[in-house]
Amino acid sequence: ILNYDIMARFRRRTCIILLLFILFICSIMMALKTLRPDRAGFGDPFGLGLLPELQQQTVLLDSKQNSLNRAQGDTVTRVSNLHSIAVNTMKASMSSVKKLEEELSSPNYNFHIFYYTWYGNPQFDGKYIHWNHPLLPHWDPKIANNYPKGRHNPPEDIGANFYPELGSYSSKDPTVIEAHMKQMRSASTGVIVLSWYPPGMADENGEPTDDLVPVVLDYAHKYNLKVTFHIEPYKDRDDRSMYHNVKYIIDKYGSHPAFYRHKTSTGRLLPMFYVYDSYVTIPEIWANLLTVSGSQSIRNTPYDALFIALLVEERHKHDIHRSGFDGMYTYFATNGFSYGSSHHNWASLKAFCDSNNLMFIPSVGPGYIDTSIRPWNNHNTRNRVNGKYYETAFSAALLVRPEIISITSFNEWHEGTQIEKAVPKRTGQVVYLDYKPHKPNVYLELTQKWSEKYRKEQEQWLM
Repeated sequence: ILNYDIMARFRRRTCIILLLFILFICSIMMALKTLRPDRAGFGDPFGLGLLPELQQQTVLLDSKQNSLNRAQGDTVTRVSNLHSIAVNTMKASMSSVKKLEEELSSPNYNFHIFYYTWYGNPQFDGKYIHWNHPLLPHWDPKIANNYPKGRHNPPEDIGANFYPELGSYSSKDPTVIEAHMKQMRSASTGVIVLSWYPPGMADENGEPTDDLVPVVLDYAHKYNLKVTFHIEPYKDRDDRSMYHNVKYIIDKYGSHPAFYRHKTSTGRLLPMFYVYDSYVTIPEIWANLLTVSGSQSIRNTPYDALFIALLVEERHKHDIHRSGFDGMYTYFATNGFSYGSSHHNWASLKAFCDSNNLMFIPSVGPGYIDTSIRPWNNHNTRNRVNGKYYETAFSAALLVRPEIISITSFNEWHEGTQIEKAVPKRTGQVVYLDYKPHKPNVYLELTQKWSEKYRKEQEQWLM
């Protein structure tokens, strides 16, 4: 009996010690799981999407977090949480990353593509943004009266003539951002030209998106892409505000490995800024910022950069030169719409730029149609002709041997210039255009084809 009591006490003591040990191990594991990576503020650039279970976990966390945030109505917190989720889940082995690199075309850093993050939906933003774009009236009231008014009603009725494969997505959705990066990388583009407004500012149909920039940079880095900024015509844009905003961008994002810097002919590595609608500001104001003797000069400071102006009319080339810009781009995807977007003018523009030490960056596009938001603008529609229009634009661009080619656009759905994947769709009210008889990725494949062709021809130019 004595021996039995001793053995029983020993077993109880052993079980208690074992249970305490298990609880200790579990507590350590839980503590480790809550630790964040001790990387710089932009987080680990690798991993999300490579492991399906991580991606599913992210979607679930996004859904729960956004339901809570909608109740709180706190936009800043919502974006911060999305970034935190992206940071904490972007982990994978280097072998997985290497495999991904082998599957995708190498990035061409001389192919720049315009990218928009202004889209929103109820799941991530509490409402639709931009997909519900209003129908814009014609400036002549007599013409305007002949066309419908109102706004679109997503998700079946969106402000676009094509329908995205990803649906009426939110630009804040990490899985959407990753899908976009993978598509742009598969197209062998190298630099994302990100539409940008200063903090707290947005276009008239959107909401501020500057808080999303760190997430875009992180995902771009994962796919070995670079990001530069397309500075939009925000309210009161002038030499002073531009100086402060360029300083803000470089101070906040310039240390990120995905931040784009262009190597000049003199060997300097400088940030690049595209300036949309630059012509609405007089050359004298720009000269204050962009010339060495200007009162707000950014030249020869830590914030010096390459500034690329939008050329619309022929006379703008002289204004651009006087203003102190470093180059010009044409943006519009409608051949013949403006002097700058007309392919037959590119040779003379390139010659002007060469003689004045300016960069000429022609913009090519797959087509143009904006009648979903400007129903009166049929005359500017350019049919895609199953990809032939796009290839003609690339061919025209290569003829002038530019240092950089820009692409309008990855996802400007309102104007039908997107190369993002689109799918056939028919609703009770609308029959959307599509890329048939080709697959949804046809324009990504065409971009990749011309990226390789450009690379080979560039080698010949340099010989």
